[in-house]
Amino acid sequence: MSAAGAAAAAPAAAPAAAPAAAPASALGTTSLASVLLSDGNRFDHNWHDYDILTEAVLAVLAAKPSSPVGLLTQGDVALTAFIPNDRAFQVLTWDLTKRWIGSEQRVFEKLASAVGIDAIEQVLLYHVVPGQTIDSAAALRADGAKLSTALPNTTFTVDVISKRNKLVRLIDNDRNDINPFLNPRALDINKGNAQIAHGIVFVLRPADL
Repeated sequence: MSAAGAAAAAPAAAPAAAPAAAPASALGTTSLASVLLSDGNRFDHNWHDYDILTEAVLAVLAAKPSSPVGLLTQGDVALTAFIPNDRAFQVLTWDLTKRWIGSEQRVFEKLASAVGIDAIEQVLLYHVVPGQTIDSAAALRADGAKLSTALPNTTFTVDVISKRNKLVRLIDNDRNDINPFLNPRALDINKGNAQIAHGIVFVLRPADL
């Protein structure tokens, strides 16, 4: 897959250090869902795209049609998604089950059986900052910002380590895991639209797992 994440209804509250969002009226309305599904919605052998994320989003919407994840289909709704690639979900599944699984489909199936659809929904929503279109330039100016996510009453913190190298870490609410970095080669997915995404190399966790 080429992109995406999940969404939510509440606007994001942000402190003074938060990045400035682009005005939605000046942006296009191509949804992240359309980008997410653009390669035909299938598992493959490329661990650096977003097939597992796509299947997670579809599974949540199939089980819970009214989930706020559905805002992914509404391209006029501003949001920023920080999206884990397939390898990130492979690592997460190993961390939860202590089994290293070599198939994207089996990773998804094992993760779904291990944590359930409600937990998957919560994790997806934790990767989305609703109400803001934050491009990479704004993110690099946001050192120390706490971003409110689509999962109620949760935040993560932006830690800009190097502007020159576009090295940005996201500090989540799990004190035991490795915090993900933005992938410098997967920034500004769907740029120019109200819904934008940035690839990350591990899964953000809303609580200790």
